[in-house]
Parts: sequence; structure tokens; C-alpha cells
Amino acid sequence: MKTKRAILIGILIWMIAILFYSSSYYLPVLENPNTQANVVLFVVVMPLVWMGCSYYYKTENKTHGFIIGQVLLLTAVALDALITVPFFVIPNGGNHYSFFTSIDFWIIAFEFLVVASLYWYTRIYPNTMIAKQ
Repeated sequence: MKTKRAILIGILIWMIAILFYSSSYYLPVLENPNTQANVVLFVVVMPLVWMGCSYYYKTENKTHGFIIGQVLLLTAVALDALITVPFFVIPNGGNHYSFFTSIDFWIIAFEFLVVASLYWYTRIYPNTMIAKQ
């Protein structure tokens, strides 16, 4: 596994996701801006993780997608703990505990793992099975 490559992709995914999350507050569509931001994040994470996996697997295809999903997720979690919570959540009255125990956080975390695994099963696994025959 190319850990450095996966972490750099995770950082890029986190940066783009935060950009969309923050921008969603400036275009009110739903009554609750926090719900709107989480919906935007949920929608944006799917193609970001898919494209991140696509980029990762250009040079390496032995690592299972679930493992890559874990690295991408843990990178985002570390950046959330170090940057998102102190600069965005705490000033609005939240804390690390409320952020990391939120159901919204866990749904998006699960999404990271599912999308990375689906990418592996649909794009990588079939090619490895053909190569073995």
C-alpha cells in the first residue's frame, strides 16, 4: 500500500469537502443551514472518494478498497479534529465530543468506507480476477 499517496489524496478530499461544506452556508436552500451543509457534504463526498480511489489505483491495485477507505477516512478525521472542530465548530458553541458523536459524522464516515469498497469491487477486483485466469 502506498500510504503517503493515500494520505495526500485524503487531504485533498478533505479540503474540497470543507470548501463545499462552508460554501453551502452562503446559498440557503433548506431552513436549517446545518442540515443543508451536511446534505451537501454527503453528496460531495461520494464523487470525491470515487475520484480519489481512481487516482490512487492508477499505480497500485493490490490494496483492498476498504483499507484505502479507512486511510482516507482517518486522514479526514485527523484534519477535522485539528482544524474543523477548533475553527468551525467550537466558535459556534460545539465541541469535539458533539462533533464526533453526531449521527451526521458517522453517516459520512460510513460513506467513505462504502464508496471506496464499491470502487474496488467494481473497478479493481474484476481486473485482478481476469489477470489470475
